[in-house]
Amino acid sequence: MPPTATTPHRTVPASRRPPAPGGGGAPDGAKQRLSRALGKVAPALLGYVVVRLFGLLVLARWTHVQGRGVWPTLATTWDSRWYLGIADHGYQQGLGTALDSNNLAFFPLYPGLVKAVAAVTPGTRASVALAIAVVASLVAAWGIFAVGDLLHGPRAGTVLTVLWAATPVGIVQWMGYTESLFTALTAWALHAGLRGRWLWAGPLATLAGLTRPTGIAVAAAVTLAGLVAYAGTRDRRALAGALLAPLGWAGYVGWVGLRVGRWDGYFAVQKLWRNEWDGGRETLRQLREQLAYDATPTLFLVVVSVVLLLSVGLYLLCLADRQPLLLVVFSGVLLAVVLGSGGVYFPRARFLMPAFPLLLPIALALARARRAVVALVLGGAVLSSAWFGTYLLLVWSGPP
Repeated sequence: MPPTATTPHRTVPASRRPPAPGGGGAPDGAKQRLSRALGKVAPALLGYVVVRLFGLLVLARWTHVQGRGVWPTLATTWDSRWYLGIADHGYQQGLGTALDSNNLAFFPLYPGLVKAVAAVTPGTRASVALAIAVVASLVAAWGIFAVGDLLHGPRAGTVLTVLWAATPVGIVQWMGYTESLFTALTAWALHAGLRGRWLWAGPLATLAGLTRPTGIAVAAAVTLAGLVAYAGTRDRRALAGALLAPLGWAGYVGWVGLRVGRWDGYFAVQKLWRNEWDGGRETLRQLREQLAYDATPTLFLVVVSVVLLLSVGLYLLCLADRQPLLLVVFSGVLLAVVLGSGGVYFPRARFLMPAFPLLLPIALALARARRAVVALVLGGAVLSSAWFGTYLLLVWSGPP
């Protein structure tokens, strides 16, 4: 049996540990386990799909009113074009000096998948990119449910999944963006680590590190928790997972450095995109501007500001709830990266979308609440997510 995932905060309950290797012992046993798993996750996946389809229907209605199409809005706008450009033409050779134009800022796994899948399937690369995002969102929803179920039971896991679907910028989950793929890899890496399956957690963290710059948060979580597990058990699998976890993120950053001919090449690329670490000064300035000083603030920027403040508050609740080390480190590093950046402000709610462990305190409270309260809270979240997603793509003039 793989070692139990232990942390300074909590041990995963024995009833939720992985089965012993060879349990079932036959293909029929594997089929039965899969059937039980699908039956267990079905309400969460159904809830997820209903939330996202409702948001899509609202968007479709208003794109029709404006004489626009849903497909190009979701598949070929803003960052989607950058990923499709990389799939079509690859990365540029050098650093250059032009602002907001170097595609080396975008990590390679998603455009690489788009190119590979499009080569063996019909349809355009834009269609493939959107299909990958939708499929990855379902995998992410399952992984989020699995983490919630492992820690607090299936009801909490289902509520957690629906809450993630109904985030203010949840529409991005079904766009040609990397958030769904990154969240899927993150959720299953964290789940594997919580169950002591370090030889799964490490490679999944590696892939997450090849998907987004914030993959460093997954790498840090799996590495630290794996080293803690190794120190306590001397299990070499935990050490192997810890060492594998950062290879994706570090490998791409190193490759960019070689490509542009300087050791800090990736960070030089980010500087051209106006993204530099400033310890949170720009974040504080924007918070004051949007919530206190601007007499006519932009709705989207106000929502971003509220999301940032709520995220900090939820993280404190996660600490008080003594979440496992894996989740605390992942959410903490991701928050530090997003809040400490001196770069553009508007996409930060989207950058925090993969931080689903922050929603666990709300999910746990709702799982214990009466049905009327659950319906009121989740219904309000779904309606606001659908409305705001439409506003984000049809009214807001910039990227989500």
